[in-house]
Amino acid sequence: MTHSMNNTPVPLQEAERIDDLLTHDLRIIQSDEVFSFSMDAVLLARFASVPPRGRVLDLCTGNGVIPMLLTTRTKASIEGIEIQPRLADMARRSVSLNGLEERVQIHEGDLRELHLTAGYGVYDAITVNPPYMPLNGSDLKLNSHQAMARHEIGCTLEEVIQACVRLVRTGGKVSMVHKPQRLVDIISLMRKHRLEPKLIRFVHPRAHLEANMVLIEAARDGKPEVRLQPPLIVYNEDNQYCPEIMDIYYGNKEDNSQ
Repeated sequence: MTHSMNNTPVPLQEAERIDDLLTHDLRIIQSDEVFSFSMDAVLLARFASVPPRGRVLDLCTGNGVIPMLLTTRTKASIEGIEIQPRLADMARRSVSLNGLEERVQIHEGDLRELHLTAGYGVYDAITVNPPYMPLNGSDLKLNSHQAMARHEIGCTLEEVIQACVRLVRTGGKVSMVHKPQRLVDIISLMRKHRLEPKLIRFVHPRAHLEANMVLIEAARDGKPEVRLQPPLIVYNEDNQYCPEIMDIYYGNKEDNSQ
């Protein structure tokens, strides 16, 4: 099966579908057989500080949702790296589906080695939605694609942060979404590797519930000073998305790029 947009035919593999990203007419190839993106990726793509121009890198890019969403916020050259061949291929075809080949480049490879080909300190900003869970045995119950997306099989949290500091320029921003339970680990490892946390925002499913996501941004070799943004609440008392979430999904929220 092939699908076309912008007059570019894009093949779909068995069990793949095309989903709407709800903003700027963007669409993405997904499959239930591999790990699909979720709200955390969308929130990170809106939270991250990105330069108006320059070079931006998305680590653990999966099917490329964050690079494509970032094209709505910056004219920068955007790259993504994904270790799983199937996901990298899906990401490339989604880029083609949206006619974004001149804006977005997807690399298949290991983020721990990217500096060997890309160079040191060449990116102005980096985003990353890494695997959240340390290896604990539960990953064995998942298929290989889901296990690698959820558990630290292909890279540990420290290896992700080490890759970020190698690849981002001095003063450049690194933005991450993760679980609040790992926040102390994230801050400790960032400081250990010359990334200074500058901005933190907690995401709560409802106002009365504890946070289930945290967005954190750091600057390489930055001065110590961190700000906590107001909490982001996903659902209101009527079980509907809160206005800010609606704005984020539909691309109406004011840009915070720098």
